[in-house]
Amino acid sequence: MKLLGLLRHAKSDWDDLSLRDFDRGLNARGRKGAALMGTHIAALGLPWQRVIASPAERVKRTLDASGLGLPVTWCDSAYMADADTLLDLLRTQGGSDEALLLAAHNPGLQELALKLVPPEQESALFDEVMAKFPTAALAVFELDIADWAGIAPGCGRLTHFVRPRDLDPALGPQGRD
Repeated sequence: MKLLGLLRHAKSDWDDLSLRDFDRGLNARGRKGAALMGTHIAALGLPWQRVIASPAERVKRTLDASGLGLPVTWCDSAYMADADTLLDLLRTQGGSDEALLLAAHNPGLQELALKLVPPEQESALFDEVMAKFPTAALAVFELDIADWAGIAPGCGRLTHFVRPRDLDPALGPQGRD
């Protein structure tokens, strides 16, 4: 059994439209959401060992603002990756860790979350993920695998899904994610 958390970067800053997508940071709401989610992730008491992350600026700032202080493996291939690329990344980067966080982008994270759950395990949480995987959201899975090389569609059970707005309604939808 392995544990996987999928964390989408927090709300990005669109004030400077001259910045490349890769270089955008977080806006004030994003910094607040990332900090709140970091507190929530820590409070879950799960044994996270490492973060595998996109090196995009908004992911870096999300992890900084979260205050989690976990070791990070930066993976260029996680930037704007689709679900299959993220699966391949986990297969090769998982190593011996028992519990990993993957911090990246949509639509890949949402696609991966939906792919991990077999039809017989779909639930109300699954329906929430299917509806939207907003900025700074966290999905947690128990994976029925002994080794990260075995991660595949249908191997997971979604055990937790939380959005910043679930913790603070002021962080609810207000436009662009």
